[in-house]
Amino acid sequence: MLFSPLKLGSLTLRNRVAMAPMTREAARDGVPTDEMAAYYARRAEGGVGLVITEGTPPDAEGSFGSTVPRFHGDEALEGWRRVVDAVHRHGAAIFPQLWHVGAFSPSMIGMRDSLAPELTRLSPSGLAAPGRPFGQAMTTAQIDRTLAAFAQAARSARDIGFDGVEIHGAHGYLPDQFLWAPTNLRADHYGGGLAHRTRFACDLVAAIKAEAGSAFPVSFRISQWKQLDFSARIADTPQELGIIVQGLARAGVDLFHCSTRRFWEPEFEGDPRNLAAWVRTLSGRPTMTVGSVTLGTDFKEPTGKVHAAVARDHLALLEQGLGSGQYDLVAIGRALLSNPDWVRRVRDGRADDLVAFDKSVLDRLV
Repeated sequence: MLFSPLKLGSLTLRNRVAMAPMTREAARDGVPTDEMAAYYARRAEGGVGLVITEGTPPDAEGSFGSTVPRFHGDEALEGWRRVVDAVHRHGAAIFPQLWHVGAFSPSMIGMRDSLAPELTRLSPSGLAAPGRPFGQAMTTAQIDRTLAAFAQAARSARDIGFDGVEIHGAHGYLPDQFLWAPTNLRADHYGGGLAHRTRFACDLVAAIKAEAGSAFPVSFRISQWKQLDFSARIADTPQELGIIVQGLARAGVDLFHCSTRRFWEPEFEGDPRNLAAWVRTLSGRPTMTVGSVTLGTDFKEPTGKVHAAVARDHLALLEQGLGSGQYDLVAIGRALLSNPDWVRRVRDGRADDLVAFDKSVLDRLV
């Protein structure tokens, strides 16, 4: 199943393996480089069916930092066009991940802030986490402006040749800040009960579909955990999760990218299904699973060994999940950094030869 085609609306992927989005901070003044095009093209040449780019902001307020490639402005969009062309030459599809960080700053997780200090961070209620004020609560006009920026970014993506877009709605960034009750204390129609807290994300999807066309695929990345709280949950029960994903499905989501730290772990007690399997069951939409695939150590740890037994066990679990319809795609992150040809090696029965991920690879990424 891993190497069988998958149809997403009018788009057909050559296999079920995607490159997971991974922030690199290698852009010059927010403009994608030729080196970046080569980096993505190498993974496409290695066999992935879908490339999801690193997060890219639709406007200045949503940016993680100045070295993150932006998705606005003619120069940046021309740089992205070169990335798209390079990936397409090797037969893979490509989505940009549209990423608005909301009430967040890199220094909160020990990284360097690189944006002007006078930039105001915007979020539902001016909170980065419970009891952690940061930036300001968005006005209705600012929400409308943000929705329009996402919609315009999706239209630009379609026009320069991308095959779809992904909304980063996970990890404690802007859409997730609306979803999570402790960071959404609004009293208007974007706050309150879970269905109301889902409205901003649904409006994002609807705005993108209206601007880029109903046939243009939209993926939505969802998670329970946050950058500032790995134990956080937006849904404590399947019923709560259903409210979120069913609303998003009605709004037009074509694919859910279900981010977990370890893909093999059950999402709710008493049932073996992971987050991607639950979301597929509840939404009726295709899903993508992700989380430490073919790695020997946990998410966020500095190094990882690829043990043959671990790789074989993971691949067997993935085939079982795909074959039984629990999920439809598998996203590979760190293992694909050390193994641009991960797909070819696994397809050819050489999973035992996968190179171990080591954090030092980040200093010499190609």
